[in-house]
Amino acid sequence: MSIWIQVVQHLQPGGIETMALDLQRMEEAHEQGVIISLEGTKEQALAAWPRLRPYADRLMFLNKPPGFSWKTLWKLTNLFRQWAVPVVHTHHIGPLIYGGIAARLARVKVVIHTEHDAWHLRQQRRRILQSAILKWVKPMLVADANLVAGELKAALGVADENVQVIKNGVDTHNFAPGNQQDARKALGLPNDCQIIGCAGRLELEKGQAVLIEALPFLPTDVHLALAGDGSQRKSLEQQVASLHLSHRVHFLGALDCMPRFYQSLDLFCLPSYFEGLSLVILEAQACEVPAVVTNVGASTEALCPRTGTVVEPGSAFAMAQALELKLEKPSSGNPRQFVKQSGDLRTTARNYAALRHRFL
Repeated sequence: MSIWIQVVQHLQPGGIETMALDLQRMEEAHEQGVIISLEGTKEQALAAWPRLRPYADRLMFLNKPPGFSWKTLWKLTNLFRQWAVPVVHTHHIGPLIYGGIAARLARVKVVIHTEHDAWHLRQQRRRILQSAILKWVKPMLVADANLVAGELKAALGVADENVQVIKNGVDTHNFAPGNQQDARKALGLPNDCQIIGCAGRLELEKGQAVLIEALPFLPTDVHLALAGDGSQRKSLEQQVASLHLSHRVHFLGALDCMPRFYQSLDLFCLPSYFEGLSLVILEAQACEVPAVVTNVGASTEALCPRTGTVVEPGSAFAMAQALELKLEKPSSGNPRQFVKQSGDLRTTARNYAALRHRFL
């Protein structure tokens, strides 16, 4: 049995963390994957994200303190040596620093690093740091979208042949169409209206406030369902109350069964200010729900060109116009077919497995 390690910053609900779990779930029969979270404890993570429970025996938490921690670096290095780890896969800059350096110190044969977005490289200090780490660690460098690959090349001077694109994917067996009325009943949502849904952490960069601000411009039989939790929940609830929209906005919190959420919707919307290649866009479309998304990051690469709509971030009125038009005149075509061709998890997993085995 071959042990391979993924290193993430934390294990909280999010696209990077979901991808790491999915890659572990789709590993090959002779592999045994372990995910190491730099931050937090297992007890905290399991309590906050029940989805982790089936994976609990293959999760490790280093509970890294704030700031740089030499102790965390040496702990990782010793783990890799003790387990004779042949493959380490890091996700994003923090895990690259700790996991990448530890892997080289422990003489790990294969190091893979995936960049899930590149907006952090707009800061010169981060560009200098990441460039230095990449030159020393020399990982197989992967971008999860064409846009991210282009930004890596421009910001860090990475040559074309030194970065490859493996796009994020979702499990199209799990995320599939279902009965809308049954889904709404299970979630406690009304059946006598059209429902726009948004999934993601309730944080400023996710833009849910703009979506709520857009709702009064839409017909009164259009409701909004928000799946997810975060630091902005109380603020968003206050915004809803101040606009007298409490009967039209449904806060569902963190959900265990996301396919059911998407199946309950007429339309999906992601109003973010920052994104990489978002899994939730693919998930919704795999359930045959068309999407309206903001033109940020690599969101357009995840959007079905026949059924999706793109708007600029930050404008509630422009968002409302796009949503109303899409509800009134749905585009022809099936977004699920787009996801099966361009965003299927099985393709993503096969491509990463090929990297893991290239030099073993």
